[in-house]
Amino acid sequence: MSAFLPAGFDPKKPVVLIAGQGLYPQLVAQAIRRAGVPLKLIAFDEETSPELIATFPAADRRTLLVGQLGKMLKTIEEFGAGSAFMAGQITPRRLFKGLHPDLKATRILLSLKRRNAETIFGAIADEIAKLGVTLLDARAFLDDQLAAPGIMTGRSFPIEHDYLAHGIEIARECARLDIGQGCVVRKGTVLAVEAYEGTDEMLRRAGTLKTDGTLFVKTVKARQDFRFDVPCFGLRTLETMREAKIAAAALESGRVILLDKPAVLAQARAWSISLLGFE
Repeated sequence: MSAFLPAGFDPKKPVVLIAGQGLYPQLVAQAIRRAGVPLKLIAFDEETSPELIATFPAADRRTLLVGQLGKMLKTIEEFGAGSAFMAGQITPRRLFKGLHPDLKATRILLSLKRRNAETIFGAIADEIAKLGVTLLDARAFLDDQLAAPGIMTGRSFPIEHDYLAHGIEIARECARLDIGQGCVVRKGTVLAVEAYEGTDEMLRRAGTLKTDGTLFVKTVKARQDFRFDVPCFGLRTLETMREAKIAAAALESGRVILLDKPAVLAQARAWSISLLGFE
């Protein structure tokens, strides 16, 4: 069913999809349904796609405000879930401004010495585990959507080996320092690193500089918690690369999710953008 499911996964018990923005939760929902596993939805007001919400019967879905952790945990119990799946981004600023925290969320936030996406979602994962519900690896059911080793677009890669190695080193060091999961380099020079603003804004900044021979690298932390914050690469990022005149990307294989992989690879070929999976 998936190489990323835990031992003892029970396909008869519902998976609760905790869905943020974008295409990613929709792909997850489709994949879980194809596997024949019962599926429920927890959506968030002004975040989750209405198109996704509409695919669930009213009895199988709940829509909450961002921050209603107590209500979310109660809903997971009511659904009789065996496991849960976090997919899709919540607008980063809403983790710090625009939250509607209930008592449970407030207690958790006050207990955190550092408040970032990793610590907040990690604390939520711990609360879910206390219910006896397993939070799944966010690559589960999406094995065929992951970056694969080698040149995925079928052409020779335009970046020299030494410059590729330099970009991978910089991206991994930024990830280790919890700065971000990506960077843009050019012939041994760092043009931009990803931080709070996200991938697309980083690419736009890099695009204001000289971009011939430029490489975008996407990776994960050495001790990445794959239950949440799995890096994704989709058509929107590809479009941003095209606008920024960045014609090559290296994505860590088996760890970066290509959202609608066939469409991404086809469009990359059409725009002469080279995509490489590295290990």
